Amino acid sequence: MRTVLVTGPGGAGRTTLAAATALAGARRGARALLLTTQSSAPEAVLGTPLGADAPTPIAPGLHALRIDPGDRFRQEFLAFQERAGAALDLLGASPLDEDELTELPGSEDFALLHALRTEHASGDWDMVVVDMPPAAETIRLLALPAQVRRYLRRLLPPERQAARALRPVLAQLAGVPMPAQKLYDAAGRWESELAAVQRAIDDPGTSVRLVTDAGPVAAATLRTLRAGLALHGRRTDGVVVNRLLPTGSADPFLAALSGSQQTAVKALREEFPDLPVHEVAHLGRDPQGVDELDGLIDGPAAGIGAEGPDDGPRPDPWTVEDRLATDGILVWRVPLPGAERKGLGLVRRGDEIVVSVGRFRRIRTLPSALRRCTVSGAGLRDGSLEIRFTPDPDLWPKSD
Repeated sequence: MRTVLVTGPGGAGRTTLAAATALAGARRGARALLLTTQSSAPEAVLGTPLGADAPTPIAPGLHALRIDPGDRFRQEFLAFQERAGAALDLLGASPLDEDELTELPGSEDFALLHALRTEHASGDWDMVVVDMPPAAETIRLLALPAQVRRYLRRLLPPERQAARALRPVLAQLAGVPMPAQKLYDAAGRWESELAAVQRAIDDPGTSVRLVTDAGPVAAATLRTLRAGLALHGRRTDGVVVNRLLPTGSADPFLAALSGSQQTAVKALREEFPDLPVHEVAHLGRDPQGVDELDGLIDGPAAGIGAEGPDDGPRPDPWTVEDRLATDGILVWRVPLPGAERKGLGLVRRGDEIVVSVGRFRRIRTLPSALRRCTVSGAGLRDGSLEIRFTPDPDLWPKSD
């Protein structure tokens, strides 16, 4: 199954292009689903009201589902409130009713991830296209499952549950459920859910597609975003340049604007020689309905719904090179296409390393061999950060 996460700078038209990508996949014979958290925009683009309970048929092979973050939040909160009923009674707390619950900031992110995981596991689709938030927010959202799982392991390490066999006895003596066990039970449920989301994101058929206008800073903006995606191991499968004006206009203003756009497209192709760059024409208005979306996916944009390569299970892109025999070091390579030296940061914290690319940050646990080394240097070369490790004589195994 292919999962295409469509994102880009705000205002670039990602909702429209996500819908067009899903439609193009359906036109190729795939069972395609468009997932979105937006309310009015996708309905206007598709020309059909969308339900939040079940996917809405749009065209042969194409369905769309509008995710309702508020409903998801209410369901989760009420379920939590029911599970924690004994503890709330002990505290004298009054439970909240469903009609007084309003979603909290961040609930949209969790609702989107939950829907992605559910549809990915359903087996109902050949292609799922997700109308993601703006790109910087998308990068943080895709990093969220791994980050929260790390927090859970640090705050509630599973190995410290060894004494939980005593908790039923303590619960009988106290007359109430023990909160510690409730915490571990909740952590177990969260871990299971987050792991399922992580599998969907890490699936070899999942990729990110960047949508942009043909502006003067498009290449520089996408360069930073691609580096942030690569930092978290996300694969970018293409760039879609939206709202291109026709060339050769007799109007001096339109001709100049079109020329500026073509310069931007050329810069994008030079910046991303390894990625397909699809051009989407400006219709002179916002497209509405399937017929007008069909008009977007002809010509140079014909490839935006392509399934793309499925390379099978992908190895961890962070690879360790053994150069002990020649240079006495190990090198950990971190692919960061688009990264620049001035925006890089590197900090070691015990058995972890923190890599920053501009405003994006990732924490990785060191492989076992590197934990017995000290960081002796780092450099950016050919789109990869090379971190050099020298064995620590006090920790490195000694040969006989």
